[in-house]
Amino acid sequence: MSSSTSPLRVGLVGYGLAGSVFHAPLIAASPDLALDTVSTGNPERAAQARAEHPGVRVAASPEELLARADELDLVVVASPNKTHVPVATAALRAGLPVVVDKPLAGTAAEARALAALAAERGLLLSVFQNRRWDNDFRTLRALIAEGALGEVQRFESRFERWRPQLKGGWRESGAPEEIGGLLYDLGSHVVDQALVLFGPAVRVYAESDVRRPGAEADDDTFVAITHAGGVRSHLWMSATTAQLGPRFRVLGQRAGYVKYGLDPQEAALREGLRPEPGTVWGVEPEELWGRLGAGESPLTGGGTPVETLPGAYPAYYAAVAAALRGTGENPVTALEAAAALDVLEAAKKSAREGVVVTL
Repeated sequence: MSSSTSPLRVGLVGYGLAGSVFHAPLIAASPDLALDTVSTGNPERAAQARAEHPGVRVAASPEELLARADELDLVVVASPNKTHVPVATAALRAGLPVVVDKPLAGTAAEARALAALAAERGLLLSVFQNRRWDNDFRTLRALIAEGALGEVQRFESRFERWRPQLKGGWRESGAPEEIGGLLYDLGSHVVDQALVLFGPAVRVYAESDVRRPGAEADDDTFVAITHAGGVRSHLWMSATTAQLGPRFRVLGQRAGYVKYGLDPQEAALREGLRPEPGTVWGVEPEELWGRLGAGESPLTGGGTPVETLPGAYPAYYAAVAAALRGTGENPVTALEAAAALDVLEAAKKSAREGVVVTL
């Protein structure tokens, strides 16, 4: 491993949306990390990586990248879902700590097997659940922690889009090995958030549809979770929502919190903005703040505006670096990801068979 003062050298597998928009910029912005090598077999993406990160080395395949394992301190897997398990397995066997984009695997069993391999090798295995650092989620956690809502009874979370035209690509494929569809894509986020807030799931019910002409994978899905502590989570993920609902509506004994709009960090990263030192990052305008109150809709003036905490995606990689240096904990463990995959698998079964699944 690099010395305790020099940045940790990172190999990034994949330079599509996840690699180029999320991982590479966040790695490059971290003072504790250095983007050393990008693996992509696509010449255009290789040229893009060199242009966006001068001096970066490019490998044509994960195998070529892992052949230089002794020159790296961390491998980040941001390639298509079906490659997550095999590439992460190969990296761990090469003796390297690994970060894997969500979903970690297609099944909870595969996730637990990866966790066991990492533990056996004494290596970090972390999952990029970046939306734990969304502005609205950070704000909601703080409100719950300070008791502003009283005991929470129902958590509604929507990750909705209006994309009536198919984009094409593996994310919309119905082939099981591709692990496509919104349940595993957006559902990986909203289920993880629900479990972080309210603990283990004991029952799962789901409805899942393929709405758009020519679509193969689910594009309109609803999941209901009963948590062990009694909270009910109602989660929507959709590409076919013509009128978007609130991102969060959280109902407690004392008050409710309603928040519209998406965290601004993804849009900023897509636009080429970077969380550099000294820049304002993850902050949204006052008119987008959520409202806390009881007895009236926030849309007709009910409740009081609550300042939204800044989004903090850079905190994920700062935590990974600290864990690798032995000064902090793994920010998202593979076993946490496996628990979310238990719910996603149960949701798939529930929607297919029309049953409530007990975990």
